[in-house]
Amino acid sequence: MSTADTARGEFGPLLRDLRRHAGLSQEELAQRTGVSVRALADMERGRTRGPQRRTVAALVAVLAPDGAQAEALERAAASGRPRPKHAPVAQAGLHLPRDVRDFTAREESLARLRTMAEEGPAPVVLITGQPGLGKTAFAVRAAHSLAGHYPDGQFTVDLRGTHTQPAAPREVLGRLLHACGVALTALPQDTEDRTDLFRTVARERRMLLLLDDAADEEQVRPLFPADGPSLTLVTGRSTLAGLENAHRITLGVLRREEAVALLARVIGPERVAAEAQAARDLADLCGRLPLAVRIAAQRLAAQPQERLAKLAALLADESRRLDGLRAGDLQVRAAFALSYARLDPSARRMLRRATLAAGPDFSPRTVALLSRTTQRQAELCTQELADRGLLQPDPTAERYRFHDLLRLFAAEQLAEDDPAELARTREDAARWTLARAEAAALHFDPERSPSDDPDPATAPRGPEQARGWLEAERAQWLDSLHRALMDGHHQEVLDAAEAMHWFSDRVQHWEQWTEVFHCSVAAARALGNRREEATHLNYLTWSYNLCLHDPVRGLATAREALSVAREVGDLLQTGWAYGYGAGSLHRLGRDEAAVTWLENSAACHRENPAPQARLAELTTLNTLGGYLRSMGRPEEALTIHWQSKELCLAGIPGQSADLLTLFRASTLHHLGQDLGALDRWAEAEPLLHRALDGLEEAGMAAWSEPARLDLAIALRRLGREAEARTALEEARRGLAEQGHPRLAEADRELAADTVPGP
Repeated sequence: MSTADTARGEFGPLLRDLRRHAGLSQEELAQRTGVSVRALADMERGRTRGPQRRTVAALVAVLAPDGAQAEALERAAASGRPRPKHAPVAQAGLHLPRDVRDFTAREESLARLRTMAEEGPAPVVLITGQPGLGKTAFAVRAAHSLAGHYPDGQFTVDLRGTHTQPAAPREVLGRLLHACGVALTALPQDTEDRTDLFRTVARERRMLLLLDDAADEEQVRPLFPADGPSLTLVTGRSTLAGLENAHRITLGVLRREEAVALLARVIGPERVAAEAQAARDLADLCGRLPLAVRIAAQRLAAQPQERLAKLAALLADESRRLDGLRAGDLQVRAAFALSYARLDPSARRMLRRATLAAGPDFSPRTVALLSRTTQRQAELCTQELADRGLLQPDPTAERYRFHDLLRLFAAEQLAEDDPAELARTREDAARWTLARAEAAALHFDPERSPSDDPDPATAPRGPEQARGWLEAERAQWLDSLHRALMDGHHQEVLDAAEAMHWFSDRVQHWEQWTEVFHCSVAAARALGNRREEATHLNYLTWSYNLCLHDPVRGLATAREALSVAREVGDLLQTGWAYGYGAGSLHRLGRDEAAVTWLENSAACHRENPAPQARLAELTTLNTLGGYLRSMGRPEEALTIHWQSKELCLAGIPGQSADLLTLFRASTLHHLGQDLGALDRWAEAEPLLHRALDGLEEAGMAAWSEPARLDLAIALRRLGREAEARTALEEARRGLAEQGHPRLAEADRELAADTVPGP
């Protein structure tokens, strides 16, 4: 090895001679040290004159020179490293933006960030969320409030993450190093070496670094100080989930009062106070998105005479809302368009097609149907869209929702799709969803088994999963029912509604059942099927009585059902029409007429030899006894309910054991109520216990919770206060979930201080 090179003290010749002496090529040395071939070449050519200590240590470990050679190599590296001096921030053009004068709210998040800043070393705080949330304004406000703690500089870099060409880490590092006083001629060429140098420079300094609009993890990782007292704030629309050891602040929309406060900060509190309701309406129409609220406020500020109500009326029209949210070069649509343009074609397609989903949220399966893609692809894409801040994930289920304004923007992009293909897709998706709904509902039909699910591999397994799917996708399958009716698939509508019949008893509090049976009646009429029309008119009467609590329309519909059933000679539906009509009359306070209709119903069913008529007769007798009890005639009610019990014991040909168990439990409940009305509580209590057990086993919450309430009342009357209290509290919770009419009764029992003894 040349002593002249060593004496000269230049790092490049020293390294080259050591490598050749060891008999290694640049590629072999790179492989052993982990230093890139390009970096080695730059060192040997003198382009990189002062590599960092860890790089030199890796080279020494492999080349293994003697102590003197190692020291010489390190001295040469040290002499080539720049001696940065603190330079004024303004020289580099990376000073903090001006703070937003009328910044509003976010106090809790700002306090959290200040706490995080104290949790060094070199804390990194990610500030993320969907477009328009004011992430940059928040970060700038935080940076200004903390600037005094970082006397060695506060730097801001726009990473251009939403642009087609985001800033390259190498470029950003060059600007940061120059801002820290490193001469442009001393900047390393390699990104990794620039990172090393920046971390060395930052190690002993108290600097605040704001990296605004990050594209992804790969862009920002090289920009973080390794340790030391500095603070790094990163804003981005992506969640940057891959970044380790970072604190996170995810911004959400403002609360309504905060959005109104922002309006007041911009246009003045007097103007907001003069139209308080219009200000609240504006906040809601802007989706409480800070950017949208600010734009609305800027529009109003530019027109001091304009009424807030006028702008609210403009924004109330969804077709004009995004047009209205524009003030000069500020516009909501442009903010969303930046994120949309960054998506690949398949993600853009899924985002805009997701706007076709019904209801407030949707599953990846629905997006897959509307995009004509696989469920797996839809799962990956919806997660990506959520990571980019374009969808909001549900915290407990794999479901997503839009911010209102983003939904409007994405729906506008449907103009990119072929209208005919879009119509076919929506029709196919509706038929698939309706078929799944029908198969799921049949899990609750005691006479039929689930079949013909459109995708058996992913079909719900058992009643619990089926109910979960039907509840989660309620808006979706209801919309599909309407669409199927509109598209002329009348038999499919009828089949789905018929399958829902038994399931509807489980969730009687759903007001949507009226929509379901309106559709099925319309489908039956379109098919000219009068028997089906009578059946579904009866279902519709039931929904008016129990779901909408509208006995006037219920009675009118029962009369329609009765007329059609008589016309076609359908004895079963005639009896049901009398029974459902009696329910309407009872709710209208016409109890004597209700009893007469129920007696007519029972007579129809007794005359009918069909097995279904026995179940109908049992139902009618139980209802008749209940009405008599409510009319103060418990002895007559008890006699009728003993008849019901005899029917249960005799059995009903063709009916399942589970169904008979359910109706036996219902009959026992009635008997317990009759005995309670006669103050025979000791006899009533065991019957009510057995009734509750049977109804719970059948999963009939709409029936079991009233039975639990009656059992609690019986326990109280028997002086068993602790048991009664427990049952009352549980019954109260169940009745509240259903919006049950007996909820007030449960509240009165719970509020009672004393209860008469047995």
